Amino acid sequence: MLEAFGITRSLSQAGCPYDNAVAESTYRSFKLEFINQETFHSLEELTLKTKDYVHWWNHHRIHGSLNYQTPMTRRVIA
Repeated sequence: MLEAFGITRSLSQAGCPYDNAVAESTYRSFKLEFINQETFHSLEELTLKTKDYVHWWNHHRIHGSLNYQTPMTRRVIA
């Protein structure tokens, strides 16, 4: 999918998934909750739906690591 749109992935060192555990966890959720549930017919559609997903992630999705708050709620409180 990424290759079709000319997007290259940046990977951590082989055998070291803990190089960036937060990013790995976020990317896993992104794939499971978004990429695997959608079909994209153009780069424009991919871009629009990705922006919508990121907005949902930050404003509506609760995160266990944030005491079951959204990132934006947590930011306002902090």
